[in-house]
Amino acid sequence: MPITVIAKLKVKPGSEATFEAAGKEMIAMVKTSEPGTLAYVLHKNTKDPTEFTYYEVYQDQAALDSHGKTDHMKAFGGKIGGLLAGRPEIAVLEEVARK
Repeated sequence: MPITVIAKLKVKPGSEATFEAAGKEMIAMVKTSEPGTLAYVLHKNTKDPTEFTYYEVYQDQAALDSHGKTDHMKAFGGKIGGLLAGRPEIAVLEEVARK
């Protein structure tokens, strides 16, 4: 059963462009090396340009677990750690119904 993750990250003012660049690199790595990741999309809040949200869908728990252990995830964490204005807010969601 697919697993959805919503990850909200707030960055320090002035760090938006640097975060976006790191986010785009991360998406490229996920696309090429994580076949179990069904969706990995970065959004920016239209009312608060320092707030970003990742929408992630994994085919199963194993794919989610694998994502967290990749070298590119570790590198991404290193790139963005100093840009964040607090801890990310992560919600792991289990699908109930679909159209």
